[in-house]
Amino acid sequence: MCRVFFFCLQQRPDTLTTGAGHPVGDKLNLLTAGPRGPLLVQDVVFTDEMAHFDRERIPERVVHAKGAGAFGYFEVTHDITRYCKAKVFEHVGKTTPIAVRFSTVAGESGSADTVRDPRGFAVKFYTEEGNWDLTGNNTPVFFIRDALLVSGCTEVKNDVFIFGLPDGYRHMNGYGSHTFKLVNADGERFYCKFHYKTDQGIKNLTVEEADRLAATNPDYAIGDLFNAIANSNYPSWTFYIQVMTFEQAEKFQFNPFDLTKVWSHKEYPLIPVGKMVLNRNPVNYFAEVEQLAFDPSNMPPGIEPSPDKMLQGRLFSYPDTHRHRLGANYLQIPVNCPFRARVANYQRDGPMCMFDNQGGAPNYFPNSFSAPETQPQYVESKFKVSPDVARYNSADEDNFTQVCTFFTQVLNEEERRRLCENMAGALKGAQIFIQKRMVENLKAVHPDYGNRVQTLLNKYNAEAQKVNTVPVQTNKIVNLSVK
Repeated sequence: MCRVFFFCLQQRPDTLTTGAGHPVGDKLNLLTAGPRGPLLVQDVVFTDEMAHFDRERIPERVVHAKGAGAFGYFEVTHDITRYCKAKVFEHVGKTTPIAVRFSTVAGESGSADTVRDPRGFAVKFYTEEGNWDLTGNNTPVFFIRDALLVSGCTEVKNDVFIFGLPDGYRHMNGYGSHTFKLVNADGERFYCKFHYKTDQGIKNLTVEEADRLAATNPDYAIGDLFNAIANSNYPSWTFYIQVMTFEQAEKFQFNPFDLTKVWSHKEYPLIPVGKMVLNRNPVNYFAEVEQLAFDPSNMPPGIEPSPDKMLQGRLFSYPDTHRHRLGANYLQIPVNCPFRARVANYQRDGPMCMFDNQGGAPNYFPNSFSAPETQPQYVESKFKVSPDVARYNSADEDNFTQVCTFFTQVLNEEERRRLCENMAGALKGAQIFIQKRMVENLKAVHPDYGNRVQTLLNKYNAEAQKVNTVPVQTNKIVNLSVK
């Protein structure tokens, strides 16, 4: 008994305090003038609690609102310094801390994470040259190629083909999607795509399983990831790059920066780089997942943007969104802080400045004091731009060849059947003219694809018409007079 009592004393909880650290004597009762009197303004325990409660919700992400996060490390297993000088790839065996956020795309934060939707797969590498944020999805392509576009575009076909129902987040691949530029220590430049392949194997849900989970366990994917890590079943992905020279890009059969297309693995094989392992769950979801912010403009020396139009648009839109959601100093939030690099700049002040605001150092540049100076070795690589500036329409590019190849050569007959059923199932609730427009697009991919979907739609439409024309039986006489 004594030992039990002693244990309890040692585990005594901390003293409850206000946000300012003042001890609280009573958290259950308001401070009032008498037992039935009004509340006093001096009840700072109440105002401290309520004022914070009123502000606890930050705006949710416009897309990727529902997500799961975890932490781990990236380890280099193969030397790629011939392509890239970034310190994250410095030598075989080097490890770098990472944070990963998985997400659905279209749903709000309370939606089910088993719906048919792309899955976000964003990785933050905490490197000693600053954070590197690799934002991507579980699909190697995106549904638009121009950052100003939203929907109604024929280039969506390639991405729609790959929409699936992943069994959680551990059993899906990830892709950086965009084309990036790599620069080595000699200044040589290459174009690159990043891939991370699941070591757990691809695993998908059936439509029936996904529907059941959406109703009974809408947080299935979040729970699956958390429980696997909690049980020391650490998920991992093998990291690869595809590399294309500038000369190859100039002669490429299509725009190599087109985000709606893939590079042939036969022509540009996957080059192994390393392994990503997730071995720690977030301690607090809000602090470490909801506030976790990814920005594709965060690229350390050796990794640079390509002319990819979607990437170029995201270089601005992502950090601008984070400043709206989290504040001007969102990079000082611990989960976003480049803690392995020493930040030294001329940015000052703003809400939620968490550190010393860079002390008494001058906030102007150039200056005559011992303040941060630029370093020529970190200047971005040089490239020429000669074409006329205009709003070039990319809609006339080939939007069907790769999709046709995927339909006829990659999918087997059973997979083609499921694809047609899934497409028809998604279209059956749309108006007839929209169905017809979509079917024509599918026929442009392959006549068999469009015809099979149309046959299924004819069946669904006939069934719906039959239901809608059945007269309603009633034994009641309804009085329609107005009283």
